Formats: sequence, structure tokens, C-alpha cells
Amino acid sequence: MRKLIESTFVTLDGTIDQPHQWGQPYWDDEHTAYNEALATSCDALLLGRVTYEAFAQAWPAMEAAGDESAAPMNALPKYVASRTLTEATWNATIIQGDVAKEVARLKELPGKNILKYGTGELDRTLLEHKLVDEYHFWIFPVLAGSGQRLFDGVDLTHLRLARSTRFASGIVVMVYEPK
Repeated sequence: MRKLIESTFVTLDGTIDQPHQWGQPYWDDEHTAYNEALATSCDALLLGRVTYEAFAQAWPAMEAAGDESAAPMNALPKYVASRTLTEATWNATIIQGDVAKEVARLKELPGKNILKYGTGELDRTLLEHKLVDEYHFWIFPVLAGSGQRLFDGVDLTHLRLARSTRFASGIVVMVYEPK
């Protein structure tokens, strides 16, 4: 069975939104290598609507501007959980109906792992149905002071630390699995 892997950028004070504002000074070769290794272990993406819309605008433009690292991301099939989208571009399929049931079905299909970027409303459903197999929390050495917090409003959930990776930039990636 394929694993569903959540990859989330978070500040020391728990902020997850606007990573393009606070994260860029730390995006270096180590960051890129880790992310590329994670992405190549997967052959599909799962995204919420907000992340999908931002990525669908950014990644094709990056490839058009000559960024060779964007091509593999653009080529991946994407599954988008949304109650409002009626059509999708960027090699994406909108998940209609029961998101938990569809994600469970996708995990049963043959192939590599499924990678999920972004944290938001979709995560509540995934947590409730115990569908995430690994969480990669990228802890950035930044205090944002405000913003959307990681997993605001979720029920008490215990995780097990599987491994961690420290970068020279100060980022620490903590990989957790459900208990």
C-alpha cells in the first residue's frame, strides 16, 4: 500500500501560512536536496484547494522561466480536495464526494507514495480518518508572531518521532508517524 506523506513548513511559534515570506532565506541546496528526494519517492500529489491554486500558478511559470526542477512537479498527477472547484488544470483531478474514501482508495492503488503539501482544512479529515502515514514538519528558525497555526482546532493526537534531519541553515525536519 502507498503511504500518504504530509510535508509542512512551520515556524518555531507554529505559523504555517505565508512561508514564501519567512522561509525563502533558508531555501538552500540542503533544503532542495531533501525536498527532491521526498518528491521522487512519490508519484502523485494530494492538495487542498488553496495550495493547489497557488502551486498551479507558480510551478508552470517556474518551468516556463527555465527552472528545470519544476518539470517533475508539473508532470505529477495531482488530486485536489475542493468543494468549490468545478474544473482543474495542471494535470489535476478534483476529488468529488467523500474525500476520505477517495484518499483511502488512492492509497490502495499500485505506485509510489502520495505527497501532500500545505496544511489546512483537508488535514482535519485526513487526521480523523487516520490516512496520513508520515508527517514531515520542516521547523524553520523563525518567529512569525501571527498567522494560521499548525493544526488549529484538531483533537488531541499522539505521534511517534521516526527521524529528524538538521540543515546548516537551522531548519530541522522532524518526521512523525501515527502511534
